[in-house]
Amino acid sequence: MTAVPRSQLVLALMSVFAGLTVVLAVLGFAYSPVALVVALPFGATTYALWYHASGRLRERARRNVRAGRRTTTERGGFGAGPREDWTGPRGGGGGRFGDTRQRRATRRSTGQSMRDAYRTLGLDPDADESAIKRAYREKVKETHPDTEDGSERRFKRVNEAYERLSE
Repeated sequence: MTAVPRSQLVLALMSVFAGLTVVLAVLGFAYSPVALVVALPFGATTYALWYHASGRLRERARRNVRAGRRTTTERGGFGAGPREDWTGPRGGGGGRFGDTRQRRATRRSTGQSMRDAYRTLGLDPDADESAIKRAYREKVKETHPDTEDGSERRFKRVNEAYERLSE
């Protein structure tokens, strides 16, 4: 059995949802307007799957990252407020893990700037993805803590740089 690429699976799912949308829309016009209401979520799902399969979702996310726009919020869901204020149920002290493992959500650090990330990997800002991956692999081999000249701090910095550039 061979593996099917993800994009083909997404397109297959999109086709199924598109077919259901059409059938429900026809039934809605022919018999009952309730079927039209039911067809709306199927149509929205079809559009979302098409947006993902066409690559437009990825490009939009990359444009937002390059423009410096945040793609996620620093708030909890449903207006819960900033995450660093959350201390968990009943003040976060007790619970299933006891006082020793207090779980408190913290704000993600912004990490390195794009310029610092390129500098860390020793690249020019116009480097393509393959050059970034190649430079990352070389730097990881140099800075890994298990190597002779490696250090954990430099290794983490190289990983942060790669994550920043591959967003």
